[in-house]
Amino acid sequence: MTTFLIVSIWFIVAFLVHFFIKKYLKSHKRVDEPPSPLALPIIGHLHLIGSVLPKSFQTLAQVYGPLMKIRLGASTCVVVSNAAVAKEIFKTQELNFSSRPEFGSSEHFIYRGSRFVTAQYGDYWRFMKKLCMTRLLAVPQLDKFIDVREEEKIKLVESVMRCCKEGRPCDLSSELTTLTNNTICRMAMSTRCSGKCDEAQEIKELVHTCLMLAGKLSLGDVLGPLKVFDFSGTGKKLVGALTKYDQLVERIMKEHEDKASNFSQGEKKDLMDILLETSRDPTAELKLSRKDIKSFLLDLFFAGTDTSSSAMQWAMGELINNIKAFKKLREEINTVVGSKGLVKESDVQNLPYLRAVIRETLRLHPSAPLIIRECAEDCNVNGCLVKAKTRVLVNVYAVMRDPESYTNPDEFMPERFLESSNEKIGEHQMEFKGQNFRYLPFGSGRRGCPGASLGMLIMHAAVGSLVQCFDWKVKEGEEVDLSPGSGFAAEMARPLVCYPIEHVNSP
Repeated sequence: MTTFLIVSIWFIVAFLVHFFIKKYLKSHKRVDEPPSPLALPIIGHLHLIGSVLPKSFQTLAQVYGPLMKIRLGASTCVVVSNAAVAKEIFKTQELNFSSRPEFGSSEHFIYRGSRFVTAQYGDYWRFMKKLCMTRLLAVPQLDKFIDVREEEKIKLVESVMRCCKEGRPCDLSSELTTLTNNTICRMAMSTRCSGKCDEAQEIKELVHTCLMLAGKLSLGDVLGPLKVFDFSGTGKKLVGALTKYDQLVERIMKEHEDKASNFSQGEKKDLMDILLETSRDPTAELKLSRKDIKSFLLDLFFAGTDTSSSAMQWAMGELINNIKAFKKLREEINTVVGSKGLVKESDVQNLPYLRAVIRETLRLHPSAPLIIRECAEDCNVNGCLVKAKTRVLVNVYAVMRDPESYTNPDEFMPERFLESSNEKIGEHQMEFKGQNFRYLPFGSGRRGCPGASLGMLIMHAAVGSLVQCFDWKVKEGEEVDLSPGSGFAAEMARPLVCYPIEHVNSP
């Protein structure tokens, strides 16, 4: 009996020890980091990367999966390439990925600490996002500037018509950039970016210079600690351009402050007026500085001019190369709008094919093909360990060309966004809020693009009017070159230059 009792006790003890050891090991099971291609010393995976980064990442993801670790020289990041993993980043673990890292041009940026777009998730970012959603970019504020957007669209059509009458080619890249610059300048500071206003023209040129230099510095991240030596002098040039911008906007701010005391009730305020008013408000949750205001306006120019212009260029290029889609869109416009005038913003709700064309363009050619976030704390994503401070790139270019999400994903097929489509993308009313994770042209969640509504207003009316009024020809026997540009591939590799021909039934 004693022997049996001892054996039983030992059996129970052994069982318990085994149970707790197994449980301990299970809870401390090692989670591997995301898979990664074979890296070379110093350069990492640069030998595997082509000139178009999103496309290169997409190709690698087909081998290494939807979550992979990539090292570009001294810069390491994790790349996300499908809707399921994007949902983990943007929704399931959104708070852990709500900040953006500093990179590239940050140490040369004179507004460092005041940038809304790259601000860490905190009080300043939350205050500015709330201000955007309730005042700066809210529907009532956008509605106050319908006349501005209408005037700039008419100027676009008139400029193209002059090319048509003179029989010369039209640089749509330049024309559409002028449209977006003028529109945003007038909405932000009540002045145009071209014409007789030298100050506004200078802002346009300075913003373009800053974008170009910042892009070079961002790519220079591969140098790691060596980038502080600024071998090419790009950093100094960026500081110089930003300083000129700062001085110019300071003068415009003072002009706005001088007229503030004379505002009549109901008078239309531009974005600078609202920002200055907020900075003077003693009850505001956060005190805005002049530096904050200048930085926000610069971010608005950065995020709103080239992106919208680029998207419209892609839309026109795709339509010119797809004559069936072009004719279908024009037929819809003729039926709904007729000869009463140019396509207006109020017409867009009755033009489902026009909306589908813009949506399909943004799917194939997102203006921000790589969305960058930073991991706040160690976490598990798609079964892999993502460490704190890791840069995460969501490759929305790859997400929106995933064959598991789309039929013939590389083809321009606006019909997929119609309600009659079997793909059922258009049924998601929240698609532009980023809640349909296979369609993310404006990001998702808290850090989704606050200017998406403004961009869509500009794009629909402009593209609709260009299709309504003109036929388009490239050089005989050629099509529009739809090759993406190098780097982040937001733009066409070559400017969109073609010959406009006045449509016989144009208004």
